[in-house]
Amino acid sequence: MDRERGDKAPPVDRRVSSIFNNVSRQVQFLLDHNRLLINEINQNHEAKIPEGLTRNVMLIRQLNSNIGKVVDLYANLSSNFSNVFENLQEVNSDPINTTSRPVSNSSGRSVPGVAATQSSGQNPHKKLRSTDFP
Repeated sequence: MDRERGDKAPPVDRRVSSIFNNVSRQVQFLLDHNRLLINEINQNHEAKIPEGLTRNVMLIRQLNSNIGKVVDLYANLSSNFSNVFENLQEVNSDPINTTSRPVSNSSGRSVPGVAATQSSGQNPHKKLRSTDFP
């Protein structure tokens, strides 16, 4: 497709863009929240007030939890990208791709623009070998 003529992006590009934008928003929210937590932790540490120092324990736990969430989001992002491109590669390399149907990602949602072989009771994602043909 020629994007200079105003054609829309392919469905896979839109799916990848959507996944990336969603994860980016979530990560940015957590990082912004972490910045606020770190500022409060620093203020409490500098003030050396017992209540503030005690509160820092909870704030540091929350900070650590948020960091774990960011790591999980990036791990899921990697997995989602891999699933989209593996599905696309399987479809493009399938020599018997005569009937198309949407391919689902690991969450069971359909991946727009990606199709898989719909064969008679066989696994549509099975790798074909030369022994599979008569």
